[in-house]
Amino acid sequence: MTADAPHFVLDDVLDGQIAQAASLVSGARSVVALTGAGLSVESGIPPFRGPGGLWTKYGEPPMDGYQRFLADPAEAWRERLEPKEGWAKGLRDTLAAAKPNEAHLALMEMERLGQLDALITQNIDDLHLQAGSKSVLEIHGNHRLLRCTGCHTRFDPEAVPVDPAHLPPTCPDCGAIVKGDTVQFGEPIPPDVLRQCYRAVESCDCMIVAGTSATVYPAAEFPLHVLRSGGTLIEINPYESELTPETSLSLRGPGGAVFGRLLHHLRATGRKERT
Repeated sequence: MTADAPHFVLDDVLDGQIAQAASLVSGARSVVALTGAGLSVESGIPPFRGPGGLWTKYGEPPMDGYQRFLADPAEAWRERLEPKEGWAKGLRDTLAAAKPNEAHLALMEMERLGQLDALITQNIDDLHLQAGSKSVLEIHGNHRLLRCTGCHTRFDPEAVPVDPAHLPPTCPDCGAIVKGDTVQFGEPIPPDVLRQCYRAVESCDCMIVAGTSATVYPAAEFPLHVLRSGGTLIEINPYESELTPETSLSLRGPGGAVFGRLLHHLRATGRKERT
């Protein structure tokens, strides 16, 4: 929790609600999680806005970042290789130091136990993958990876040689320009990831929304679709959000503690047969 987060007490009422959530999850046909920046605060990654936020501290990134990249990809790559003091360097250093917390590990274990079918994240911090989750859909990309602007193939940085004298680098598969995988302001969501997200949401009858107010599209559409389809919506968030009145259950507490207890109750409940 951050210093300004509300004091958290796991009382009997909340633990009963978490047990109820475990029952809903274990009885669902298909469970999908949607996670946002609030889930990574306990890993030392502050939110972007507000007191202590990265943008508050370092200044906001340009709102036309993708258009700038297209206009001069070589210069964008020079800035990536040697970021100046400001939001880019602050974000890079913060992400490099972060480690998965209890929430990330619990989600990984839920997947391993067959209690979670897909995990859609708005975060670029790589922490779900570091925790060991496999079915991760990174709707805003991954700060560690590179992506081809033509065929959308993603690469580990070591797979694409970057010569500062010959920028930008190009895709070894199709020859198109390569950029960082993180989705910039003004950049469309990569179509391959978006298709996978909609496919997962189409079959979902129970969604866990954690650490996000889910107000930014297209991610904001996912819980609404589950509700329209008659599914169950479970919110995990220290704060009330615009989504709270629509949820079946709103579990008010930090992600690590709540997910830890949810995992405990899931193990005790056992998985029901999904049809």
